[in-house]
Amino acid sequence: MVGRYGRGVLGSADEREGAVPSMGELGLNHFAPYLLNRIAARWNADLSEELKAFDMTTAKMRVLAILSVSNGLAINELSVYAVTEQSTMSRTLDAMEEQGLVRRSPRAEDARVRETHITEKGAAAFAAIWPMMVGRFRHMFEGVSETEYQAFVATLHRILANIRRNDI
Repeated sequence: MVGRYGRGVLGSADEREGAVPSMGELGLNHFAPYLLNRIAARWNADLSEELKAFDMTTAKMRVLAILSVSNGLAINELSVYAVTEQSTMSRTLDAMEEQGLVRRSPRAEDARVRETHITEKGAAAFAAIWPMMVGRFRHMFEGVSETEYQAFVATLHRILANIRRNDI
């Protein structure tokens, strides 16, 4: 990958241990963390606006999306998958339980842990917003081939694995 001034963005093995390119040399439009933040912020802002019509917040939508795939998660697990602070997740789950969207119960093997389950009402609420989300998703990837998309997702998984190693 070549940056704004013709230098490799990632650099060779020698460059990674030596000189540090300036942001000006790389350019914001070649700095992947900046682009990822812009994309995520735009996705979240647009989605948040559309969710208002469903009386739904982004945090609630994330919980319903996660539980529609992996039901019975603990609050710490939900916080990780929803990319939300545990305190925020706790308040979100309290509100969702009051609305009848989720129910919480003690985990069979450890009563100190409360599992969160999606209810029929929660599943119906998610089913109502899912078509809008798929529409936004498809719009975001217009002009991107299936092969490009699969390579992009594979690259994101590799990056996520690198971040999880946390060996900087």
